[in-house]
Amino acid sequence: MSNSKLWLLVVAAFGFFVPNGFFIYWLASEFNGFGPVLHDHLALGFILDVTVTLVILTVYFAKHPLGRVGWPWFVVLSFLGGLGFSLPLFYWLNRREASA
Repeated sequence: MSNSKLWLLVVAAFGFFVPNGFFIYWLASEFNGFGPVLHDHLALGFILDVTVTLVILTVYFAKHPLGRVGWPWFVVLSFLGGLGFSLPLFYWLNRREASA
């Protein structure tokens, strides 16, 4: 495996463990329901930003596939670990298939 492909896995692991670690900690210890989230305009801005980005990237990957791993997997990976995890892993999965 080349260093550029290994780097994608390192970035994906970081994207999975660090931001999701914060989210899981918040969910387990500080989550007080959806009411406070819906009243937090900064949180709503981030949620909207990530949702729009996910939709735009999903449409792009549906129209311009990177490889054999299709766009539905990008959406699944995004819900499992966020965009910081799904983008590098989705790209790595498709490039791995292309070079094999």
